[in-house]
This record gives sequence, structure tokens and C-alpha cells, in this order.
Amino acid sequence: MSATQATSDETLIGRIALGDRLAMQVLYGRHHVRVFRFGLRLVRNEQIAEDLISEVFLDVWRQAGKFEGRSAVSTWLLAITRFKALSALRKRKDAELDDETANAIEDTSDDPEVTIQKKDKGDALRRCLTSLSPDHREIVDLVYYHEKSVEEVAEIVGIPENTVKTRLFYARKKLAELLKAAGVERGWP
Repeated sequence: MSATQATSDETLIGRIALGDRLAMQVLYGRHHVRVFRFGLRLVRNEQIAEDLISEVFLDVWRQAGKFEGRSAVSTWLLAITRFKALSALRKRKDAELDDETANAIEDTSDDPEVTIQKKDKGDALRRCLTSLSPDHREIVDLVYYHEKSVEEVAEIVGIPENTVKTRLFYARKKLAELLKAAGVERGWP
């Protein structure tokens, strides 16, 4: 992200704090896809992820005046998204499993189609990522998919930088083991 865009995002937050709807539309247009994708990876439900977008940007509208500028606006947005997603997951765990949801749960046993898919490294990598613990998957997602620094990840997740580094180390190690077990050798074509 360029310094101009970061300054622009901060300027937009200042204008939003004053009730500028156009600034809110610009900020939404610039960041809603990233917020949706991050939320979707956390909650794994498209409808809930769409609801998260609304909640996150409603919070931005209400709390823009409280933004202190200690981090990038995108980091602040992802931190809000993470908090909202974790809250949604806690609520969802309390809900009972109905027949429709139970029937929608995928059978993970290997069939010929799955065997063919295992040969595709991209699919194998995505499958292996979902096998990581939620803490490790979250760190990998922020570092590699959202290109956040260790410092920014620490701020978003609310843990020390050294903990981020440790989780990233063990996540990569576990991912390498999972990929090897899936028949994927190191390197990319």
C-alpha cells in the first residue's frame, strides 16, 4: 500500500468522523473485498461474512472519531473484522446442528475425484491450510494473503510479535508436513 493511499485512508476516517457519507463510500469501496475475504476465511460461511462487512463498516461509521492512527486503517479494519468474526463464531457454536446443516457437511473420505484433486498443488495447499489450527491459519492468512507485517499481525490479533513469529514458524512447519503427506514436494512449478 502506498503512503498516499494510507494518508488518504486516514483522511477518509477523519471525514467519516465528521459525518461525510461520500468518504464512507470511498473507504467501503476500497476495503470491503479484503474485509469480506478475511471474514470468510475466519467464519467459513458466506452469509455470516457478508453480515460481518455491514457490522464492521457500521462500527467504522460510529467509531471513526476514536481512530487514533497508531496503525494503518486497513489494519484497524481487519482487527475489527477479527473481533466480529470471533464473536459470530462463539454465537454459532451455541446454535444446535439441524438436519439441513448436518446433511451439508462434506464427506471427507477419498473418492476418485478427491484423488485427482490431490495432484493439483493449489488445491492441496488450500486443503492443508484448512487443517492448521485456527490460530496458525489466522497468522498465515494475515501474513501471506493480506501481506501484513509481523508487527501489524501482532496488533490485529492482540498478541506479542514474538508469539506471531513462533506461530508462523510452527504453522509453516506443520504445513510442510501436511503437504508432504498429501504428496506435494517442496517447491512450486
